[in-house]
Amino acid sequence: MPDYSIIVPVYNSKDSLGELFSRIDQTLERPGLSFRVIFVDDGSTDQSWEVISAIRQQHPGKVTAIRLARNYGQHNATLCGIAQAEGDHIITIDDDLQNPPEEIPRLIATMKEEDADLVYGIYNRKQHSIMRNMGSAIIRGSSKRLFSTKGQGSSFRLMKSSLAKSLLNHQINFVYIDELFNWYTSHISFALVEHHKPPYRKSNYSPRSLFRMMSNLVIYYTAVPLKLMVYGGLISSIISFIVGVAFIYRKVVSDVPLGFTALIVAILFSTSIILLSLGVIGEYLSRIYAVQNRKPPFAIREIL
Repeated sequence: MPDYSIIVPVYNSKDSLGELFSRIDQTLERPGLSFRVIFVDDGSTDQSWEVISAIRQQHPGKVTAIRLARNYGQHNATLCGIAQAEGDHIITIDDDLQNPPEEIPRLIATMKEEDADLVYGIYNRKQHSIMRNMGSAIIRGSSKRLFSTKGQGSSFRLMKSSLAKSLLNHQINFVYIDELFNWYTSHISFALVEHHKPPYRKSNYSPRSLFRMMSNLVIYYTAVPLKLMVYGGLISSIISFIVGVAFIYRKVVSDVPLGFTALIVAILFSTSIILLSLGVIGEYLSRIYAVQNRKPPFAIREIL
């Protein structure tokens, strides 16, 4: 039973995996900690799986290799790794070396000092492009306001295994781990760590994928669209009532006939509100269908 299970979601990172494992091994070997690295290949289209398999053959006692049937996303791949993890503590780290493995002892020290259930590695400045940093900042800021999260999150985490295993109760096809953690604990701490620019490739997160993640967050984990529909309908009703009273007043006082334009505007306005409401309801129904249909969050193709 290892002291630490280290989960690495992998997507098209064949060039960095060997160095990543070597640096993890060197970092945790010095304090004499036992560990097992769980590589989860999230449908890579390069030779990442071949590299993972080679590392597994060289270090069978330290590596578990998992290959998913297709690309499910980083959080789903992480959840798959959690399902296979052993030991009392679990670490998650990116595959592109933007999180130096040498920073792992800082997470461990922070957890011991503050008796936390979860420790995030946070950065003064992320070494990404301006657009990527802006997208990440928008997601973190929105998440903090929508979910009342504590501080900033990151994919570089140390958590107690008991906390991580509780996430396995949520078998839905879209998983956002950081929000689920807030459902189970408030004992969250943060350690200031270094952040490096990925040496081998650019980030896999495009503005489109970040926007899709944000929209899924809002729909799956909040009732904000429903609230907007309720408040929007209420405000529209008030405005429509006031406009209607104004037309009636003009009819009574000035004897001005109601024109064709006013009638068309009223019809279009009310129709647009109805269509918008139906669209929001339909979006929720599609998500409910996905959950009730028991669409899996991941599917393992091969495990070594």
